[in-house]
Amino acid sequence: MPRLVRSATLAATGILVAGLAVGCSGSDGGDGDAKPAPTGPEQSPRPDPSSTLPASLTTQKLDWGGCEAVGDEPAPGSEWQCSTLKVPLDYAKPDGKTIDVALIRTKSTGKGERIGSLLFNFGGPGGSGVSMLPSFADMYDSLRGRYDLVSFDPRGVAGSEGVRCRSDKETEAAESVDMTPDTAAEEAAYFKDAADFGAGCARDAGKLLGHVSTVEAAKDMDVMRQVLGDEKLHYMGVSYGTELGGTYAHLFPRKVGRLTLDAVVDPSADSTGHAKNQARGFQRALENYLKSSGQDPKAGSQKIVRLLERLDAQPLPASGDRKLTQSLATTGISVTLYSQQSWPALTRGLEQAEKGDGSALLQLADAYNERSSSGRYSTASHSQRSIACLDATDRMTPAEAKARLGEFREISPVFGEFMGWDTAGWCHEWPVAGLHDSPDVSAPGAAPILVVGNTGDPATPYEGARKMADELGKGVGVQLTWKGEGHGAYGSGSDCVDDTVNAYLLDGKTPKDGKVCET
Repeated sequence: MPRLVRSATLAATGILVAGLAVGCSGSDGGDGDAKPAPTGPEQSPRPDPSSTLPASLTTQKLDWGGCEAVGDEPAPGSEWQCSTLKVPLDYAKPDGKTIDVALIRTKSTGKGERIGSLLFNFGGPGGSGVSMLPSFADMYDSLRGRYDLVSFDPRGVAGSEGVRCRSDKETEAAESVDMTPDTAAEEAAYFKDAADFGAGCARDAGKLLGHVSTVEAAKDMDVMRQVLGDEKLHYMGVSYGTELGGTYAHLFPRKVGRLTLDAVVDPSADSTGHAKNQARGFQRALENYLKSSGQDPKAGSQKIVRLLERLDAQPLPASGDRKLTQSLATTGISVTLYSQQSWPALTRGLEQAEKGDGSALLQLADAYNERSSSGRYSTASHSQRSIACLDATDRMTPAEAKARLGEFREISPVFGEFMGWDTAGWCHEWPVAGLHDSPDVSAPGAAPILVVGNTGDPATPYEGARKMADELGKGVGVQLTWKGEGHGAYGSGSDCVDDTVNAYLLDGKTPKDGKVCET
């Protein structure tokens, strides 16, 4: 369970419900002040970054054809088309080397006047839109009446020059590394593994590793907009996709069409702030689960802490010859908090573990880690780390992280120590420098952007939605709240949320800022 928690791929596993949205980070505002919206001269239009691109890129013709099967996944049906888009490797050298970005679409059903293309990013970072959009298509059927539904693999992900940092065998071996080290030897192994991972990314990706940032992905999206023939970008971003959407709005405010940001990353937090936010968010969701099952949240949390301590000392036998470690159990627990409909799976996993069987929690951890029954692993986590570590300048040292573990344990007795160590381990000795402390999403002059948060979201806690709306700017960020559980609101069972988002995307009806959906 790395700091920027994914959930895009979890829905496809069948362990979590198909209505699950998608994942990253964000939260409560204790770790960064919202940047005020620009005023005065700064509100004049910024230069359009796409104006320097050669016409060969902005007017390229896409060769749409059938989609192929990828890995263990079957090819999507005949209603889906795939293509590749050429974009600059380095936008500072727009006439230089290009890379291919993989695209997928299904054309509008024509049940209403066509608006254009609706572009999706399902989070991560590192989630493959090419594989995920067909999985979620039924959720967006009403939107397909007036939009072509389009998604993509961001640069460095899967079909878009996807980064692979280690082999499946090396990935499985790394699962034995203690992610909450208690001894000098465990600390050395933890940080060596982190450094080895980064070195593997550098060997595989080469120069691309320095060009997989969110800013560059946002610029790629504007090339998509032009090539798809849309005057404005219409977009739905979920989880990390909200950071990507906010970055696009900052870079191209005059090109913003109808943008929905759901399960919102707190743009004011640095990477350490995100770690704290997620520790709060997952602890909050866990306590909501415990309350729902008639348990005292504090006592229930401590019972889980004791289980994790026992696993730290002695992993449990699980499927085949594998074992459930403390780290894998923490991951398995966190997975179930993405959706209230997955809470029964958490109950079963904890009950089995208390009886000495780690199989259920290990299966949940495998779903998060995208490990198939044959032992193959997705590279989504490789792309995720490559993007996140390029974006972030925050590099906590091992000593600094260790000194702050008490703060993290206070925030969350279950997840805090895991998140605390991660502030140093995630980008330890990363081969390329980070770009910024936090993203700039200010978008003066942009059309209203719908920002959707739900109060029980574990991975992108609710407070991040208000931060995003404020930083987008007055009159731009419009917040919609759902009082619900799980990661993401749209398609999660609230007619109020779905109707409000659909009215915005289909009819351009922007709700009043601060609207609340109770159910």
